[in-house]
Amino acid sequence: MGAQGDGVGEAETFAGTREVMVALTLPGELVAARVAGDRGEVADILQASADRVVPPCPHFGPCGGCTFQHWAREPYLEWKLERVRHVLRRAHLEAPVELAYAAPPGARRRLALHARRIGRSARVGFKGRRSWDLAPIETCVIARPALVAALPALARLAEPFLASPKSAPTLHVTETDTGLDIDITGVERPGPSADALALAAQVASEAGFARVTMMGDPVCQVRRPVVKLGPAQVSLPAGGFLQATAGAEAAMASILVEAAKGARTVADLYCGAGAFAFRLAAGAQVIAADASAPAISALNAAIATAPGLKSIDAQTRDLERRPVLATELARVDFAVFDPPRAGAAVQAVELARSKVPRVAAVSCNPATFARDARTLADGGYRLDHVHVVDQFLWSSHIELVALFTREAA
Repeated sequence: MGAQGDGVGEAETFAGTREVMVALTLPGELVAARVAGDRGEVADILQASADRVVPPCPHFGPCGGCTFQHWAREPYLEWKLERVRHVLRRAHLEAPVELAYAAPPGARRRLALHARRIGRSARVGFKGRRSWDLAPIETCVIARPALVAALPALARLAEPFLASPKSAPTLHVTETDTGLDIDITGVERPGPSADALALAAQVASEAGFARVTMMGDPVCQVRRPVVKLGPAQVSLPAGGFLQATAGAEAAMASILVEAAKGARTVADLYCGAGAFAFRLAAGAQVIAADASAPAISALNAAIATAPGLKSIDAQTRDLERRPVLATELARVDFAVFDPPRAGAAVQAVELARSKVPRVAAVSCNPATFARDARTLADGGYRLDHVHVVDQFLWSSHIELVALFTREAA
C-alpha cells in the first residue's frame, strides 16, 4: 500500500482491496501494515520511496507535532502546492499557484506545549500521534533555539498548574524581542493556590521569561513582551495571535505591500495587532478591523512607535456579526482579509458586492479559502495568483496569499 503521510493506500484482504489511511508512508511505497477499519500502522517498509529521508528529530514518530519529516523537501513542497491546486479545481477556479516562502528548521517562534505529570515530575511536549497521551520532548527541530533552551524551565513552570488531577495545562509559548511570553490554558478551577502561583512567578523570574499569564490573567511580568511588526514596536496582548514564523510574516507582508502599490486607502480586515497594517500604512491610509479588543488596543498603542506612517483607523469589530459593508468600502482601493481557519463567509459576501479594485486573501485553510474565493469570483472578481507559504514545516497545514482583481463590467 502507498500513501503520503496520513494518506490513502490500498490494503489487500481476503475479500479484495479497500482504501485505508496509513501513517508515515510515502507515495508509491509498499508496506506491511496493521489495519483496523480504515486506519493502518506500518509494521514494515517492504519497498521504500526514493523520496524517503532520515527524520532529523529523535522524537519523530511517537510525537504528533510533525507528520512529514521523513519526506524529501522538494516532493513535500510540491504536494502542498498540489493540494492548493486541487481545492481550486474543486471550486472551479484557475490561477497560477507558486511557492512564496518555505520555513527552514529552527524558525518557529511560537509553540503550544502540553504539560502532564509523569512519575513525580512535570513534563512538557506534544500529544502523541493519534493519541491524547503526552509525547515528552527534549528538543524540537522546528522551534527557535530560545524555545528549545527553555524546555526544562517550562516543565518546572508547569508544575504548580498540575495540582488538580483534572488539569491538563497547555503552555502557549511565544518568543518576543524581549523574552518568552507564556499564556497557560486548560487549568481546572479553582486553579492554583496563591503559594503555587508565587512558585510559578519565581520559576518565571529565574528563567528570565518576559511574562506569564493564566488564561489571560497575570501571573508574573518582568518585561513587556514586545515584537516588531514592520516599523512598529507592539506590546502583545496575553495569548495574542502572532504568525508562526517571522520569515513567513515578512514574505506575506511583502506580497501585500507590492499588490497595494498605488492605493490611497487600504482596508485590513481581521487585522490582529497590525502585522500587515503597519507595513501597508507606509504607502496608504489604512482602515483596520478585528474582533479582538486587546489586539486593536495593542495596535493603537503601537502607532506612536512608528512615526511617519499614514493614518491607521483601527476598530474592534466582529466581522462575522457585523462585516464591513460594501457601501463602507466605497473609498477603498485595496482590501486584504486574513480570517481564522473558519474563513470569512459573511465578509466575503460584502467584498463581492463592493467595487474595491483589488482584493487579497490570506488564509491558513485552503478549503475555506476556496469557498470565499468562489464567492468573490461569483461577484465579479478574477483570481490572479496564489502564493503558497509553508510556515508550518513538516505538517499538513498550508498558508497562502491570493490576489484578486475586479473585472470590468
